[in-house]
Amino acid sequence: MVSTGVETAAKKQAACMAPNPGKATIVALGHAFPQQLVMQDYVVEGFMRNTNCNDPELKEKLTRLCKTTTVKTRYVVMSDEILGRYPELAQEGLPTMKQRLDISNKAVTQMATEASLSCIRSWGGALSSITHLVYVSSSEARFPGGDLHLARALGLSPDVRRVMLAFTGCSGGVAGLRVAKALAESCPGARVLLATSETTVAGFRPPSPDRPYDLVGVALFGDGAGAAIVCTDPTPLERPLFELHSALQRFLPGTEKTIDGRLTEEGIKFQLGRELPHIIEAHVEDFCQKLIKERDQGGDGHTHAQLTYDDMFWAVHPGGPAILTKMEGRLGLDGAKLTASRSALRDFGNASSNTIVYVLENMVEESRRRRELQQAAGAEGGQECEWGLILAFGPGITFEGILARNLQAT
Repeated sequence: MVSTGVETAAKKQAACMAPNPGKATIVALGHAFPQQLVMQDYVVEGFMRNTNCNDPELKEKLTRLCKTTTVKTRYVVMSDEILGRYPELAQEGLPTMKQRLDISNKAVTQMATEASLSCIRSWGGALSSITHLVYVSSSEARFPGGDLHLARALGLSPDVRRVMLAFTGCSGGVAGLRVAKALAESCPGARVLLATSETTVAGFRPPSPDRPYDLVGVALFGDGAGAAIVCTDPTPLERPLFELHSALQRFLPGTEKTIDGRLTEEGIKFQLGRELPHIIEAHVEDFCQKLIKERDQGGDGHTHAQLTYDDMFWAVHPGGPAILTKMEGRLGLDGAKLTASRSALRDFGNASSNTIVYVLENMVEESRRRRELQQAAGAEGGQECEWGLILAFGPGITFEGILARNLQAT
């Protein structure tokens, strides 16, 4: 007898860990990137040429930064075609915010649409089933906002309930998951689409000795979009990936200037304090401990053994290699724990709010490969971590965290 699609999906779901009733669950992920692929080995020459800069000290500093970021490839909206159309973007001191926003607003909607459609195809459901839209971007400024533009581009129902998170920076992806979780759990039957979309066009400018932080952005940041669908009580046709058990947000008083961005007539002016990795290192353990305790206060009726850091998976937004290294040292993590984060940084750079989606996709792919290897070998293999943390750090300094279960773990 031929099994139906429902039976096949049900068997796959039964083979994985089951989500708890009423708990928000990620059932699909997706991504999209602009067409311009940048190889890190060619960044310095290309950037110096495009901005007509021949300062040897700035070139040497950018060369050094490009090596220390550990980034190998990135995708960016900025292109020779755009610079040919808007040569003023590569000139110092010209009012170009209108041009930048014209480019950015169009690009982020296009990338968010492509990422959302990719996610929906993976999910297998209908656009008409999307009840809520959470949209995250720090790369646009307009009203109506990008949430409405995305809903229209996708053809979502006019009754879809929209939330937009603007200028949340690198913590925006996890913040969006936190909001999606709350919506899903408060509206039984809801299907929440989370979309994030970012571009660095607003911050592109010629290098200057007066703005050393600009070079960090040139060496580190990338563009793209991410998407996820979140719901409670997945159907047999849906594939549970991560259960979002509990969420926490915290800002650190007195750190408002450590990550600082301002919209000006010349674009966004952005800088990162050198102390950022040290501040995160000093506060991350207390934040993680509070999240871990949430598991024992969730009222699910189960007695849990105390989690150790080695018992957990770590899906961390890779703001930069120094942040990941400081976290490893502070928490005593094995180097392999942050493999998914380091891979996302290597392949896409720091793509702001999007990057946590790429980290989670890496974890799903890692679980899939592990299962295939075990099946091919006919052996059980090593056990994956069921519980873990999804973390990101952004302006504020704001910590965003979710205690989660990897439902694809073997």
